[in-house]
Amino acid sequence: MYKKFTFVLSVLAVAMLCSSSAVAGKIKRTQSSIVIDASTGKVIASSNADERRYPASLTKLMTLYIAFDALDKGTLKLSDRLKVSRHAANRAPSKIGVRAGETISVDDTIKALIVKSANDCATVLAEALGGSEENFAKIMTKTAQDLGMKHTTFRNASGLPDPKQKTTARDMAILGSAVYHHFPEYYNLFSITEFTYKGTTYTTHNHLLKKFSGTDGMKTGYTAAAGYNIVTSAERNGNRVIAVTMGHNSIKERDYKVASLMHDGLQKIANRHNHRMFAKLDVEPKINTNKNFQYNDAAWAIQVGAFSNYAKAHKYALDIQNSLRPAYAAKTSVNVEPYSKGYAVVYRSQIVGLKKNEADKSCYQLQHEKKSCIVIPNDVLKQFAMADK
Repeated sequence: MYKKFTFVLSVLAVAMLCSSSAVAGKIKRTQSSIVIDASTGKVIASSNADERRYPASLTKLMTLYIAFDALDKGTLKLSDRLKVSRHAANRAPSKIGVRAGETISVDDTIKALIVKSANDCATVLAEALGGSEENFAKIMTKTAQDLGMKHTTFRNASGLPDPKQKTTARDMAILGSAVYHHFPEYYNLFSITEFTYKGTTYTTHNHLLKKFSGTDGMKTGYTAAAGYNIVTSAERNGNRVIAVTMGHNSIKERDYKVASLMHDGLQKIANRHNHRMFAKLDVEPKINTNKNFQYNDAAWAIQVGAFSNYAKAHKYALDIQNSLRPAYAAKTSVNVEPYSKGYAVVYRSQIVGLKKNEADKSCYQLQHEKKSCIVIPNDVLKQFAMADK
């Protein structure tokens, strides 16, 4: 009798699960989205950007942010090998199947998170950096608050379902911007489309890397409760946007939305940039008969990154300056410009004293090397700094 009763309950449970899954597939979710100018942080367009939602694997951006910070501080190295616990090995897919007791390099772990969105590797990193995944989640939430992500709470390192793990599109844009600006030396990892581990090759879930010109990161995410989410960034002609969209019913719908956000955002930045340079500054772009006009001389600058502290910003600017053509490097100087973003201060790395054509060529070289670079007149940089303070 007991076995028969148990069997009936099992059948009912399966039926209810199938029924709820079918209903879930038909759910008409609301979506949240935002696109920002990566160089200024200004919102270009948004919709329901402050609605709290499940982040799914967008969570891994914070895991990576903390890992990059550890690498930057020297407490972690890409060559370090991290031990895999039973808890990490038993995490639900998506995963690469690391086994309890073995080790995996930090480099492989990071690439597995970016390309495969591996939950087992997210836990490996969490336990290495936080002692336990639970403690690491507290570090994640604290870091989020420090960055100005006011409506975000993390409960694990991967984004696996947890009813208390919530964020917003706006907060994810803040995180995406922080990853890009604070760790330009690691940002190029997000453009990786393939990753091979133990003979198995994994391909990226971010289809925009191949479908939308200029896209070079960042992260996708999906759970049944969250829908299809994405944080991504694209650069064209020195202009960069960071876009987030969440809660979609399909990959196709999500990708179409974020591509539209990035296209429109880049177009608006280009239009504003031209207006700022030529209308607001009263500069005629085609003809200028004033021989003393400084924008045709050495009054242009390139902005090459932004960092969480002055020392990092200054060192990075010096490194970039030394990588320029010797004739350009010899005539330039390094400038570090602080500006406030919410509760945090970020330091912009700038190299000043170039002619327009020299700045253009230098930026082209850096962008070809997948490094951040924007060409701006010195006076415009000063105006941006004043506006941000």
